[in-house]
Amino acid sequence: MMKYLVLMGLFLGLILDLKAQDQNDTLPEVSKKKVFTFKIDDNIDPRMNRRVRLALEEAKNQEADLIIIEMDTYGGAVNDADDIRTMILELDRPIHVWINKDAASAGALISIACDSIYMAPGASIGAATVVMGGGGDAAPDKYQSYMRSMMRSTAEAKGRDPKIAEAMVDQNLEIEGITTKGSVITFSVSEAIANGFSEGQASSLKEVIEDKLGIKDYEIISYDASDIEKVIAFFLNPVVSGFLILIIFAGIYFEIQTPGVGFPLAASITAIILYFIPYYLTGLASNWEIAVFILGVILLAVEIFVLPGFGIFGILGIIGILVGLTLGMIPNDAFDFTFVPTGELFGALLTVIISALAAMGLIFFMAPKVNQWKAFSSIALAGSQQRNEGYTSSFYSNDLMGKEGVTHTRLMPSGKIIIEDEIYDAYSRGEFIDKGEKVKVISTEGTSLRVRKVGGEE
Repeated sequence: MMKYLVLMGLFLGLILDLKAQDQNDTLPEVSKKKVFTFKIDDNIDPRMNRRVRLALEEAKNQEADLIIIEMDTYGGAVNDADDIRTMILELDRPIHVWINKDAASAGALISIACDSIYMAPGASIGAATVVMGGGGDAAPDKYQSYMRSMMRSTAEAKGRDPKIAEAMVDQNLEIEGITTKGSVITFSVSEAIANGFSEGQASSLKEVIEDKLGIKDYEIISYDASDIEKVIAFFLNPVVSGFLILIIFAGIYFEIQTPGVGFPLAASITAIILYFIPYYLTGLASNWEIAVFILGVILLAVEIFVLPGFGIFGILGIIGILVGLTLGMIPNDAFDFTFVPTGELFGALLTVIISALAAMGLIFFMAPKVNQWKAFSSIALAGSQQRNEGYTSSFYSNDLMGKEGVTHTRLMPSGKIIIEDEIYDAYSRGEFIDKGEKVKVISTEGTSLRVRKVGGEE
């Protein structure tokens, strides 16, 4: 009997062990939490707007469980801050922010939109008064009112005190024990924690994840710009932009001087595309700015090919080109430069002007040498057909040789002249000759008269 009971016990034990093993095999494996991180560490502008949008899209593609922003910014454009705030508020997963140093102005608005705020020792949040880009003065009240409204509604959405959030913008608000009239709120770490604008202090992202959020088993996915974004960033470099501007001007000039060759024009068009597309994708260059540039090129072409001389079309064309190139580099809103930093505006203008001057220098240095290049001679008729070799070509009578006349349009270096009340096509020896100047015919070969300014060197 005892032996039978022992066998029954062993049999039952074996069955229970197999059942437990089967249950263990069917239990799902606990996966690691996916923590997605990216940085807001520069001015809030169209470029940062695009970076945040792409980062949040990548977080969704990676099926991240939560997102942490590493914040360090002095703020920027209100409209871009509003876009980023809206993206965060509409996100379908938890998003936290770790303020590594500063979350000022637009940075404070973006931080308040997050589910929780953690701050590094010595960090600060607040000072959200809207200032103008030029000298840092407070912007008109319509901008302040808009910012106050966004700060209030964002704080309400995240369970924070809307009055305190508004006082980060409005210096006229007074909150007992927190701020006095005449100053906006900027919280230190301890002040932010005490007033509900920070969930705690953390010295690193690791501390935020493990100690503050209580996540032990996780993997960090850091946002890394795609190869396309890196290429775009490369072409946004002011040095590269300046080089492209140089190619644009030089290509247009050499195509005018050697019509039909095609290569200079192709180089110029390629440079235009490479210049504008990165700025357009990042929201800096708008449609109207590109249109102004194209209109400038058209007006300049009309001045050169249709109405030879140098009049209103030429001046407007050059202005259009310079305006399109300059405004395409900065975060302006049409002709409103309220939030454009002075340094950025000056830097863009300086880049365009220096590149244009460099192009002019290159043109005057290279133009006489181009026809001597063997590579160029393969795509253009650079050789000369001499009279002693039996070649002759004269559209005009030799009777005009040596005659004097007056320039009917400015020669740049080609244009029109008047000799004995007749208008002729003419060109100088490379120099520009103003309208109304006396000139002398020094060659009648070809389809234009070659002239020099009377009084110039023989």
